[in-house]
Amino acid sequence: MIKSLPPVALVAGPTASGKSALALALAKRSGGVIVNADASQIYRDLDVLSARPSAEEMAEAEHRLFGVRDGAEPCSAAEYAALAGAEIIDIHESGRLPILVGGTGLYVRSLLDGIAPVPPIDPEIRRKVRAASVTDNRAELLKADPDAAARLNTGDTTRIARALEVALSTKRTLAEWQDRREGGIGGAIALRSLILLPPRDWLNRRCDERFAAMLEDGAVAEVEVLLARRLDPDLPVMRAIGVREIAAMLRGELTRDGALAAGQYATRRYAKRQYTWFAHQPPADWPRFAEPVEEATLDAALALLGAAE
Repeated sequence: MIKSLPPVALVAGPTASGKSALALALAKRSGGVIVNADASQIYRDLDVLSARPSAEEMAEAEHRLFGVRDGAEPCSAAEYAALAGAEIIDIHESGRLPILVGGTGLYVRSLLDGIAPVPPIDPEIRRKVRAASVTDNRAELLKADPDAAARLNTGDTTRIARALEVALSTKRTLAEWQDRREGGIGGAIALRSLILLPPRDWLNRRCDERFAAMLEDGAVAEVEVLLARRLDPDLPVMRAIGVREIAAMLRGELTRDGALAAGQYATRRYAKRQYTWFAHQPPADWPRFAEPVEEATLDAALALLGAAE
């Protein structure tokens, strides 16, 4: 008799697409445990700005890896994969369904497909790359790894720097290292996935409404606390959407309306990038759900996750 693989559900998609609501509905219906797969929600410093589930929502089903990391300690994809993998094992041992939910494609891919075994980067190369402008780094990347330069957004400072330092330090492109991924759990589980790709106009309205609500519901105080810590501005927690915009308002560089507009614009841009990634990068056989996640569509979405009544 062939033993079936343990199931893991995955709800993924752009910010404000309804992932948390759908994951909560699945957890309540299945008795499952929700596991965070969002890079911002892992930091305890970003309660409001990461749109972390509320205390009431967390009381309705067990949630793990939400707000567990101090913002001064960045959580790499490899570290996340180790944390999430351990949680999934523990949930399986308790006889329950792990439900991954989030919009960080790198986290999801690292957990399922494994980590590229990139050697440590030469410190001097890293220092020079990180000190250079994104324009200069992209010009160098065009020579060292033209495929990556063509693929990455021209203003993506972090990913351009990473691709360049890997190419210069290891003499191999990041894509070549990624082809040698190891340690993923994808082959040891039965994945039930759903990608949320709702109508763009609905998603954009949700992005705007969400940031406006954040500004009213504690985001300003959250940023004040972060600024008081004087953390490295290059830390992920300091680069989260809303932090820079609200910080500019607190410094008097933006009005409240200006910070609102800037934060809404940044949220829509981020959602657009995520939408494109989730539309094209995950395997073609992962179901895509193109309707808004609302009361009237909830059962249809849950059915795609194998949770029909």
